[in-house]
Amino acid sequence: MTSIALFGAGGKMGYRLAKNLLGSRFDVRHVEVSDGGKARLANDLGITCVSAEAGLRGADVVILAVPDTAIGKVASGIVDMLEPGTMVVALDAAAPFAGHLPQRADLTYFVTHPCHPPIFNDETDPSAKRDFFGGIAAKQHIVSALMQGPESAYGLGEEIAKVIWAPVMRSHRVTVEQMALLEPGLSETVCASLLVVMREAMDECVRRGVPKEAARDFLLGHMNVLGAVIFEETPGVFSDACNKAIEFGKPVLMREDWRRVFEPAEIAASIQRIT
Repeated sequence: MTSIALFGAGGKMGYRLAKNLLGSRFDVRHVEVSDGGKARLANDLGITCVSAEAGLRGADVVILAVPDTAIGKVASGIVDMLEPGTMVVALDAAAPFAGHLPQRADLTYFVTHPCHPPIFNDETDPSAKRDFFGGIAAKQHIVSALMQGPESAYGLGEEIAKVIWAPVMRSHRVTVEQMALLEPGLSETVCASLLVVMREAMDECVRRGVPKEAARDFLLGHMNVLGAVIFEETPGVFSDACNKAIEFGKPVLMREDWRRVFEPAEIAASIQRIT
């Protein structure tokens, strides 16, 4: 049986992983340093935590469910206890991309991250419709990368990824560099920033007298239909008036060189700030 040492098992992310790993084919050793996390695992899931040393003894896989800023410290603290061939799984590309994983050629480094449940979905169960982060009830896609290690290790890493992010639809294989383009580049630097601007635009309408509920309903409804057309979820074209508004609005809102956020130096700088 494949054994997994789950570090940060009682944290916000680690708890979800611990719950999803229950009943899987894996032998999971739960490592958690906080008393609150230990109590949560014990009271909610009946899980007893072990020390780092006990968790790592003979472990085939180590999952680092810890904050990006702590991955380097945690990984460096345990690297000498890992047997050759051990797989270390990171849940975000930031720390691996920034070089925070220890240099050991005999270890396998696997990185995986959820896409989160898509806006356009077929969820009908109320709990799934309200699972915006995924990993609980809503189906989601995932991305994974084999950063280093034998090609044969990818299958095990993907199997673990499908369990911890379940329920999973599509599983995409990318590189760590491509994952960094997706996050922080695409999802945070671009998407989150533009969504914040959209919220500020809604608030500006409210400041100018539009009832907040009306402005919110109008914006979210138009996000749905405009997004469906733009991302080819449904066939359709915009009206001439809408196209004219885009022609005027985009240069007002966006710098001409906005795509530079995807340049390697910009991605590296963004990740440096994160980690």
